[in-house]
Amino acid sequence: MLKIDKASFEALRRHGEETYPHECCGVLLGQFDGDGTRIITSIARCGNTRDDSPHNRYSIDPKELIRIQREGRERGEDIVGFYHSHPDHPAQWSQTDLAEAHWLACSYVITSVEKGKAIITNSFELTGSDEADKRLSDEEIKVD
Repeated sequence: MLKIDKASFEALRRHGEETYPHECCGVLLGQFDGDGTRIITSIARCGNTRDDSPHNRYSIDPKELIRIQREGRERGEDIVGFYHSHPDHPAQWSQTDLAEAHWLACSYVITSVEKGKAIITNSFELTGSDEADKRLSDEEIKVD
């Protein structure tokens, strides 16, 4: 399960609207609960560094990701997931999303943005023991 406060949830959806018709992307920071729940305490917007097809792909600069991870740790937060938008496409993961997901036990949140308006937001947990058997599984989102 993914627990997120209403302000952060709305902020990541708004990010998708602001970058439309391109994909937005960002990092979910917080803690892993003892039962595997990810509790989001903040989000970090990232720039989409894809210039070849930003309307249906995203990439986060590794330097930006390291900076976000370092700053989060200083606040007692871990990276517990990532988010991005699907402009004019469903809020379901694609084969590319699975291939480019590498943080096991993290959440991958996708917001469908249709004609500039955030419609549906879904979350998926990356499970498995390594790259060979990883998979994205539906995950409940609880907005507080």
